[in-house]
Amino acid sequence: EDRYQPKLVTVFGGSGFVGRHVVRALARRGYRIRVATRRPDLAFHLQPLGNVGQIAAVQANLRYRDSVDAAVAGSDHVVNCVGLLFETGRNTFDSVQDFGARAIAEATRAAGAGLTHVSAIGADAHSQSQYASSKGRAEQAISAILPDAVILRPSIIFGAEDGFFNRFAQMSRFAPALPLIGGGHTKLQPVYV
Repeated sequence: EDRYQPKLVTVFGGSGFVGRHVVRALARRGYRIRVATRRPDLAFHLQPLGNVGQIAAVQANLRYRDSVDAAVAGSDHVVNCVGLLFETGRNTFDSVQDFGARAIAEATRAAGAGLTHVSAIGADAHSQSQYASSKGRAEQAISAILPDAVILRPSIIFGAEDGFFNRFAQMSRFAPALPLIGGGHTKLQPVYV
């Protein structure tokens, strides 16, 4: 292997809201980036973030282990930015945020790579919330599979085109009232991208 070849980082969820900012930051630092996504045909917008050939999209679906293994093969590091705010069809919290995160950790270990996993504040395997419990189970599995993995627990992440604050802004245009999370007593610690 050419020792002057830049390191390869595979980013799961690289075409999403957080993922594209991760891809941009990695490209600026000179890494080669493989964006693992269910729909590579919808990831062309990422290529201008890097130099010619620096960013490549590959097909991977967290529900299909062989596609995860193929996406991770040859990587020096893996970043998992995949997360759901809402379940849709077969993309459930369990299949994506628990089973999928485990598959990524196992594939990363097999490749001898490092892993950075983006979890969420409040991740707790024993939570009544399906979202928080799936995130918590994933953290436990990742820590058992790859004890050196870096697990980040951001709060709500906001910025242009985010799926949280923009949804509330859109609701406020039509709704006579807005729901107060936790009765208005919940403290939020948003992170800006």
